[in-house]
Amino acid sequence: MSLIPNIFGGRRSNVFDPFSLDMWDPFKDFPFPNSVSTSFPEFSRENSAFVSTRVDWKETPEAHVFKADIPGLKKEEVKVQIEDDKVLQISGERNVEKEDKNDTWHRVERSSGKFMRRFRLPENAKVNEVKASMENGVLTVTVPKEEVKNHDVKAIEISG
Repeated sequence: MSLIPNIFGGRRSNVFDPFSLDMWDPFKDFPFPNSVSTSFPEFSRENSAFVSTRVDWKETPEAHVFKADIPGLKKEEVKVQIEDDKVLQISGERNVEKEDKNDTWHRVERSSGKFMRRFRLPENAKVNEVKASMENGVLTVTVPKEEVKNHDVKAIEISG
């Protein structure tokens, strides 16, 4: 399979990854106004870039390990779920900070809103033993792997 360099992040990713359910949006990193934020400016902050939470997925000999950057959220504001014994779903929401009428905002860069990432797990995932932890704004989800059984090969004697 071909590895394509990511021109925005410098990391390499497999474009043909059969386990990822993410859809590629060629315009997501460009500052184009969309029709919702242009027509209804009050919704533009709620629907901002928090939806693009970055997740790393690595496979070790023992497990599949997912790490998601979700700074500023408490563990109670994040959900980790397994759907249909094959899809890992990480979701949550960062609420918009309450505004006081006397406040004057000079810059709003921190994103808010809902996010959801989904990953199709491979056959060897032990979905009943998934563990999740959060430390310093990084969620770590560990999905243990079943041992790959080597198929026994039995020699058959040929008679005759």
